[in-house]
Amino acid sequence: MAKYEILAHQLKTQIESGVWLENEKLPSLRKKSAESGYSLMTVLHAYQILESQGYISSQERSGYVVTAKNLVGNRPLVQTSESVSINDFVFDVLQASKNPHMLSLGFAYPDPSLYPRQHLNKSVAAAAKQISLTSALDNLPPGNAELRKLIAKRYAARGISISPDEIVITAGALEALSLSLQACTQPGDWVIVESPTFYGAMQALERLGLKAITIKVSPTTGLDVAALERALQTHSVKACWLMSNFQNPMGYSLSETKKQQVADLMEKYQVALIEDDVYAELYSTANNTNKSPLPIKHYMHNSSSMLCSSFSKSLVAGFRIGWVAAGARALSIQKQQLMSTFETSAPIQLSLVDYLSTKNYELHLKQLRKKLVARKKAMFAFLNEALDGVAKIYIHEGGYFLWIECHLSVDAMDIYHEALRLYITVAPGKLFSLNDEFNHCFRVNASFELNDAKRNQLRKLTEFIKQITPSKR
Repeated sequence: MAKYEILAHQLKTQIESGVWLENEKLPSLRKKSAESGYSLMTVLHAYQILESQGYISSQERSGYVVTAKNLVGNRPLVQTSESVSINDFVFDVLQASKNPHMLSLGFAYPDPSLYPRQHLNKSVAAAAKQISLTSALDNLPPGNAELRKLIAKRYAARGISISPDEIVITAGALEALSLSLQACTQPGDWVIVESPTFYGAMQALERLGLKAITIKVSPTTGLDVAALERALQTHSVKACWLMSNFQNPMGYSLSETKKQQVADLMEKYQVALIEDDVYAELYSTANNTNKSPLPIKHYMHNSSSMLCSSFSKSLVAGFRIGWVAAGARALSIQKQQLMSTFETSAPIQLSLVDYLSTKNYELHLKQLRKKLVARKKAMFAFLNEALDGVAKIYIHEGGYFLWIECHLSVDAMDIYHEALRLYITVAPGKLFSLNDEFNHCFRVNASFELNDAKRNQLRKLTEFIKQITPSKR
């Protein structure tokens, strides 16, 4: 750990423990340099880090002043982590979701019964008849040419101009996101992610030896753009991994204004944007919306954006077909893919070409969106009534997640373990963060249809949550 990081950590600990109180002035740079034995530049760098994290602020003629006493529930908007370790916990949670007897509300994919299995099976059979001796070669990176054209046409229908030549087909969206990271970073580089964020982002950072800067997001307003810029100002950031539409786990979408602001910042600070857009097709039709929301990439003028998506959430999970619209980095990503997975399944790519060309994908999406809206409303109504006065439940248009925020003293891991005992899985907040700031929260997959048996299961879990929640006085 560098000297300025040691000093910043010491001061942060002092602020959190009450040595320095809110609105209290810190020692001047010269005084702190004399006290600590560090150079003026080291002290200045440490103060700048604390300022970017929201602990102190620079005030004219007053120097640096403590802005907040960062207790639980009042965390800084920007936090850093020199190392990322999440894989073991993710593995344990996902293993529990594999039990077929579970009500898998912790699952990341929609209810499998919502997929058009019969039509997909017919497309698989049709593709099998088309496979030739050269099919493997034809589907090497960047992937099947016809499939890339079909994806580009779907983007064009959304008003997004993407050439088939910049699309690389991958083994799911997570591979697309991981390859995108490798294309613009080296081990030890700083990468910005949201907090909470999709656990796959933290897994990728851990595997690639990258350092994380987390920007705290709100379940109502989303990303704090000012905090994002502070992080870009104070660190040499190489990439920013964001989810602007129906964010996992909170479910919010950024406004068009915020998307434009983020795009402007990426270009201003010359930072690569890696955008996870896997839920874009699952917009709500409740308010007569008939078009997928635009990604941040749409608002960018240069080619430093990599837009990643897949068919796993909207069509079928098991096919594991994703892609990245990589712009100028398409060739670099193809080379990375050849050294890792080599290629994405040729039969599956051909199956998707057949399905998208001959089946009514739009009709399936229309039916899927309608069912997701109804099921999420039903789940929200049930949980909102059962946990009234005990927890705050956040619901947004689009996607299929609910974010549940319990009392600060409640540990969502206790809820997770009790849920397992009741043959239910939920996704505890710990799964989506590098620290403990969301330990009182959990995510629910609301794509499953409720019946009496499932309501009875959930009612037992909500009673448990009530029991461990302190009563109001």
